[in-house]
Amino acid sequence: MRSVKHHILAGLMALPLLACASASAQQAAADYPSKPVRWIVPYAAGGGSDFLARSIGQGLTGRLHQPVVIENKPGGNTSIAASETARAPADGYTMLSADNGTLVFNPALYKKLSYDPAKDLAPVTLMGRFPMILVAGPAMKVNSAKEFLAEAKARKEGLDYASAGAGSPHHLAMELLKVEAGLTMTHVPYRGASPALADVAGGQVPAMMVDLAAGAGFINGGKVKALAVANPTRLPQLPDVPTFAEIGLKNVEAAAQVGVVVPAATPKPVIEALNKQVVATINDPATRQRLVEFGIEPIGNTPAQYAEMLTAERARWQKLIKDLGITLD
Repeated sequence: MRSVKHHILAGLMALPLLACASASAQQAAADYPSKPVRWIVPYAAGGGSDFLARSIGQGLTGRLHQPVVIENKPGGNTSIAASETARAPADGYTMLSADNGTLVFNPALYKKLSYDPAKDLAPVTLMGRFPMILVAGPAMKVNSAKEFLAEAKARKEGLDYASAGAGSPHHLAMELLKVEAGLTMTHVPYRGASPALADVAGGQVPAMMVDLAAGAGFINGGKVKALAVANPTRLPQLPDVPTFAEIGLKNVEAAAQVGVVVPAATPKPVIEALNKQVVATINDPATRQRLVEFGIEPIGNTPAQYAEMLTAERARWQKLIKDLGITLD
């Protein structure tokens, strides 16, 4: 009997503490933001993720009535920036641009990781998608994806392919194609999409997967040929390029997906307040148009929708990485 009373009393005593914590979180959201917001980008300035953050950050500054300061912290396949964000105060004043590498691939690629994306970081919203496109350079005399597949299968020694880096969405998109189409291909990693594309266009490497943001100039300039898009639908910017599903490879869907995350313990009302303003900025017609013209598919969803998508992506890609035995340490 004494034990039951003890538990009841303990529960009653905890209620004011819970109410106090809830009120504190609500007050934090009501006051948010009261100082500049730091936005960490885990890549060097000038790339697609940097463009996305700066495009949205510009509009977000006006909506928050506080400066949004973009800080580039490249390195460690995004883990340096992710670890710093995970250790930052959980108050909504430190946010991170996080892609598939940060949140989906890294836990399977590294035996030891300095952060746990599922436990240390909380999703705010998926900002945009960079669908992957199979491109070939002059080293391959092909005009279609079917011709590419036939040529790749005909080469006994297999085919080299470039990527923006080991563990990048570009790398794993081609590994997915390799598995689904039964190809023999050897990965040639570069430090970024631009140098990889330059070598594909120059004939040093036959092909690669690239996003439109990085590859549009090479594609539109005729330096590389776009053969197929790893997207459920054709891209409006490349209406004549078929999807992989159209050529019988329905499982070849891949994109660099870039969202915003914050330290895991950030109060839910603060996350919701930040989500509301980031999504509103994404949906601003001028911002949206700028992103589309750059080759980004704008999204802007809820924290719950983003979390659900990440769960599905982890199940799909981590299995592929483990099945192929890809490691980066």
